[in-house]
Amino acid sequence: MSNRTLGSLFAALLLLTTNAAAQGSTAKKEPVADGRTLSQWVADLNAPAPQTRNAAAYEISGMGPAAAPAVPALIKALDDPSGAVRFPVTVALREIGPAASAAVPRLKKMMEEETNDELASAAKRAIRRIQPEALAGQ
Repeated sequence: MSNRTLGSLFAALLLLTTNAAAQGSTAKKEPVADGRTLSQWVADLNAPAPQTRNAAAYEISGMGPAAAPAVPALIKALDDPSGAVRFPVTVALREIGPAASAAVPRLKKMMEEETNDELASAAKRAIRRIQPEALAGQ
């Protein structure tokens, strides 16, 4: 092959490599807490031990609005049999903020039906942060 052909091939390869690297650097990274990704913490919401589920909810809450992809799993976790898990789940939803609006109907139900006053109050605080207008008249 001539030097001109090799030079053209090298330039094309360099251009492709540069474009691929630029695309990879703009990809969204999953949030991380305590060395674990959001999806790993979400998986822990289904762990057998309530302590593990509790810790997962608190770690997710620490990620704030970046944890919005966890909202469906957090809504499901509002039905956890342990109040020690449901409470930090309300905290996580509150910290996610308006992006957790899908949780408002379940939080309202929790606020109205929860026998534990602390959990009912936590649900109300979450709604107040997520979608305050949902509490109009209450």
